[in-house]
Amino acid sequence: MASFSAASVKELRERTGLGMMECKKALKESDGDIDAAIEELRKNSGLKAAKKAGRTAAEGIVVVKASDDNKSAIIVEVNSETDFAAKNEGFLAFASNVANAAFEAKSTDVAGLLDSDREALVQKIGENISPRRAELAEGDVVASYVHSNLRIGALVVLKGGDVELAKEIAMHVTAVNPRVVAQADMPEEMVNAEKAIIKAQPDMAGKPDEIVEKMMGGRINKFLKEHSLLDQPFVKDPEQTVGKLAKAAGAEIVSFVRLEVGEGIEVEEADFAAEVAAQLKG
Repeated sequence: MASFSAASVKELRERTGLGMMECKKALKESDGDIDAAIEELRKNSGLKAAKKAGRTAAEGIVVVKASDDNKSAIIVEVNSETDFAAKNEGFLAFASNVANAAFEAKSTDVAGLLDSDREALVQKIGENISPRRAELAEGDVVASYVHSNLRIGALVVLKGGDVELAKEIAMHVTAVNPRVVAQADMPEEMVNAEKAIIKAQPDMAGKPDEIVEKMMGGRINKFLKEHSLLDQPFVKDPEQTVGKLAKAAGAEIVSFVRLEVGEGIEVEEADFAAEVAAQLKG
């Protein structure tokens, strides 16, 4: 018999907006795997993309160090256990020093960087502090944008154009979170996974193969357009796409990278009241 907690049901409900019984059924069929349950719900009920996991509890900041000539930059994520610690002056200084050291070494291997400083800070703050990851960008024009909360940041590399344009596009990347620069860059496995979800949706049932393919083609094109930077409406002027913005300035978008604190880190958050209630109900 599948085993899953009341907290898992609660999280699935929060992420999908669906009812308790539907979420329980999906978790039972997925053997308690929340992400697998979401994929099945998307297939069976036409559910749109679910919210990100509410239990991503890693705190911290992203910090950028760039060259004076705007041809290279590094973005680094440094984690703490709480948001309170992430605002500590010592933590902020440590994160900045990590970025400086990584940039100086032109290295994205930050896991053990400035380890003695980290240990001293851990002793002082009383929380685990950890440089988690870094991305380095180099090119003709490199610029960055970090959101005011310091939790999300991006680097953009242009061929042509200028720093101000690159900053504008980096701001867009931070806000909208595209997956790729151009539609052709979308990994085949992502396209195939989306096709499987679309094909399994209820409105596809019973239709001839040629109709299914035609409908799926339109939806895949929409999916690619929504997640490709060049085709996204520019966040500050939705009347033009980011691609047209760059082209008008004589620039080509070469690449981008976006980091958000806590992405991919899941920390267990027990809902003890719900757990006890579930146990009492048998």
